[in-house]
Amino acid sequence: MLSLAGLVTGLVWWPAAAQDIEAGRAKAQACAACHGADGNSSTANYPNIAGQTWRYIYVQLKDFKEGRRQDPVMSPMAAPLSRDDMINLANYFAAQTARPSSYKTDDAKVKLGKAKADETLCAMCHLGGFSGQNEIPRVAGQQYDYVVKQLKDFKARTRTNDAGNMTSVAQTLSEADIENLANYISSLR
Repeated sequence: MLSLAGLVTGLVWWPAAAQDIEAGRAKAQACAACHGADGNSSTANYPNIAGQTWRYIYVQLKDFKEGRRQDPVMSPMAAPLSRDDMINLANYFAAQTARPSSYKTDDAKVKLGKAKADETLCAMCHLGGFSGQNEIPRVAGQQYDYVVKQLKDFKARTRTNDAGNMTSVAQTLSEADIENLANYISSLR
């Protein structure tokens, strides 16, 4: 019985089938106003979700739905989603190509941000190039304003759906560190 339960649980993490992506595309129309039709937001305070791992997107949607993560827009959007809806949306956005940020970064702040990222070992979780993995987001090329807000939320402990990792790291960051890191992350391609 345990091996059957393990097999069923393991199936949750199989790659997307074409029908999952198409079902996600249809459901994603409601997401386009903030995240863009292909998951590349043109609004600085909404994240790019194109190219995120499907597992990260799924976990975030589930956290919004179940109240572990709060947002006045996303919480009500996620509330009616079924598990299949969340998987299909996650697969659709994961299959999209992330475009680089158009934010005009400050070269000096990018350099300071890279030094801070190296010091705090950001690549240990987010990987080289900040491409993300599993439930850890791709942050390379992310919207500057969004990065600043999330780092501040982790620091203020108003975002806590991270098993404590980002909350802990953010406690060590100054306002200048946050600005520098956001410049660096937004500059990555």
